Amino acid sequence: MMTNFRQTKYILPAISVSLLLTLMACNKGADTNGPNAATTIGVEIDDSVITTKVKTALMADDTVKSMDVKIETRKGEVLLSGFADNQAQIDRSVVVAMTIQGVKKVDNKMSLKEGVQTVGNKIDDSVITTGVKAALLSDAQMKSMDVSVVTRKGEVQLSGFVDSDTQSQRAISIAKGVSGVTSVVNNLAIKK
Repeated sequence: MMTNFRQTKYILPAISVSLLLTLMACNKGADTNGPNAATTIGVEIDDSVITTKVKTALMADDTVKSMDVKIETRKGEVLLSGFADNQAQIDRSVVVAMTIQGVKKVDNKMSLKEGVQTVGNKIDDSVITTGVKAALLSDAQMKSMDVSVVTRKGEVQLSGFVDSDTQSQRAISIAKGVSGVTSVVNNLAIKK
């Protein structure tokens, strides 16, 4: 009887996770916006699993675990963005991401931090990030859920996957219109 309990103890969480992923996928239809953009629910689930594995591996790595890296995955292509203290962290992030099963390519869009960031800068940056996200959410042409926003000293990095160059340019225009934004770095990739 103890053997069955022990087996059940490990099987039930695995089944629960599988069921949860299936239910989440059922709520989302296939992405059919833009040329060549269609993905299946299975591919989207695979991409979510890859993103989670990359995040977990980066958090476990002593060189990069303290970094705030944004990770987006589409059809096995991983897009890394954010700010790093040094080039070694950037290089290590790419190496760690490439070790994850299912990763076909890593697109490194990370930047080096410049200068010291004060507490005031951090607060200002969080306000700017919130403003950019809110502006993207309120824009009818944007799918803001596909765009990640990171801000450092007023410099906004936009990353993720968009349907077209027009949508990419729209995101940049929206971000530039937010108070406090000094520059915008476009790390958006067009869906293939």
